Amino acid sequence: MDLCFFSAQYLPTVGGVERYTFNLAQRCAAAGHKVRVVTSALPGLPDAETDAHGIRVIRLPAWPLLNGRFPALRPVKARRLAERELWAVPPEFCLINTRFYPASLWAARQCRRRRIPAAVVEHGSAYLMTGAAPVRWAGMLYEHLAARLVYRWVPHFYGVSGACCRWLEHFGIRAEGCLYNAVDPDELRALARGAKIDWRGRLGLPADALLIAYAGRVLPEKGVEAMADALPAIRAAVPGASMVLVGDGPLRAPLAARRQPGLYLPGPAPYADTLALLAQADVFCMPSRSEGFACTVLEAAALDCPILTTATGGSPELITGPDCGTLLPDRRPETVAAACVAVLRNPAWRQTAAGNARRNLEARFTWEATTRRFLALAEESTKGTCE
Repeated sequence: MDLCFFSAQYLPTVGGVERYTFNLAQRCAAAGHKVRVVTSALPGLPDAETDAHGIRVIRLPAWPLLNGRFPALRPVKARRLAERELWAVPPEFCLINTRFYPASLWAARQCRRRRIPAAVVEHGSAYLMTGAAPVRWAGMLYEHLAARLVYRWVPHFYGVSGACCRWLEHFGIRAEGCLYNAVDPDELRALARGAKIDWRGRLGLPADALLIAYAGRVLPEKGVEAMADALPAIRAAVPGASMVLVGDGPLRAPLAARRQPGLYLPGPAPYADTLALLAQADVFCMPSRSEGFACTVLEAAALDCPILTTATGGSPELITGPDCGTLLPDRRPETVAAACVAVLRNPAWRQTAAGNARRNLEARFTWEATTRRFLALAEESTKGTCE
């Protein structure tokens, strides 16, 4: 089949949607399908290229609004490139990632106009915008308008978790099922073993130091401030406990400026090194405000790292009970501190919870299962079931 994935941002930008798009596209290409990924242009990268996995990446010119987090296509230049690289030989089926990006609206309208079967996969479980009330209300209004337009053009929606499917109901959209976010557990374990990095040694910690890990963008909505604020209480109850936040973002510099004992912010790390951190840590913590189905939660489960996170997105579908991990009731520093202390003091629970979460993951949330489901959907759609 000739498949096309639309993603407003894509590698080398690293985030949940970008990695979802890559992993699904890579496995479809490996199965022998022709695969194109359409995304927004980045400085220094070509307009179009075929990567090492056989994926044709097409980067449409765009304005990098909101510091690049909300790219808006430049219509004239984007149309010229699309006519040459995309519509000259139209794809048989398109998957559009998220409903609210301007690029998603453009993709949905183009698929409708050209009568190309398509579906939209939702990655969120809450409104995108935060901040002052006027900004939030404007963002909510935009999301509703964008959702209605996309739904009008492409009425087939899926979620990367059950929570995403339920969230779509806020926009009057009934999802047709899940195309779960996923991982390849064997691949992750092999990468972690091959990293050859000792995180405690790198940070100057004793070999038996208890380590709390976070990996991802250092953003307010991820709860990293609450983690840092919780650390003094954690260290008071569990002397020597340390916390490492791997990644970059607007909060990294302010948190580093605190020079807080036991808090480490080494910045971005190679993917294999990040996986090694999860494999070596005593607990993974992420008191996030909103998720679709966080990649790092799935990665922690695959690497037998006990999980503390909020009940957002797909986390409750993985952590199905207290013997599989801890779902935090809120994001307050005192809540985070109490949960971390309880887990660090209970090595038997850590081992049991990590094993149960890994088994849940391997049973339901693997790329093999998601790719199989997606290809069945695409094949069914090209037969006229999904117009």
